[in-house]
Amino acid sequence: MGAAKPPNLLKRLYDWLLSWAETPYGGPVLFVWAFAESSFFPLPPDALLIALVLGARSKALRFAGVTSIASVMGGVAGYLIGHYLWWSGPGVFSGTAQFFFTHVPGFTPAQFARVQELYDAWDFAVVFSAGFTPIPYKVITVSAGAFDISFAVFVLASAVSRSARFFLVAGLLWKFGPTVKEIIDRHFNLLTVAFVVLLAVGFYIFRIWTN
Repeated sequence: MGAAKPPNLLKRLYDWLLSWAETPYGGPVLFVWAFAESSFFPLPPDALLIALVLGARSKALRFAGVTSIASVMGGVAGYLIGHYLWWSGPGVFSGTAQFFFTHVPGFTPAQFARVQELYDAWDFAVVFSAGFTPIPYKVITVSAGAFDISFAVFVLASAVSRSARFFLVAGLLWKFGPTVKEIIDRHFNLLTVAFVVLLAVGFYIFRIWTN
């Protein structure tokens, strides 16, 4: 029998994420991640949600609720950034906007302008689509505030789409947890590549959508 291969960095990260489910800090870490992702952080919180649910399936709905609430709250923070910090004058981007364009994936002046046209036609649908799919949600939250989209419509669409997404993920893991965990352990490297590809596809769809 050959020597066991040392775990790679991604597998160690996966094990580390799973370990949060065994500590009192799993929920708070998930909350902070989901909150940040809705306004500026580039990686969605699904990976940590999956890891925590697989580590403690009895807490699946609680973790989904934490992720949903934090994500909507983070979306509101993104909305406020757009509403109060995005413009230094009529049609003039502020320093905050320039920082986002430079450092946060998915933000470009051209795409940002296109989002306004999409809002004019489908305000609820735009927020819902970004909240449920891999389309970068943070771009939608900030632009919603910048273009004065109805706050009530924004919150409603965010709450429905984010909750549907995270409760669906948690529910499937709660139902089929052992089978899913075995698949992840066996094909972890392939799944991480698929996750990155899915994230890239989300950004690509958004770019097409806003061209």
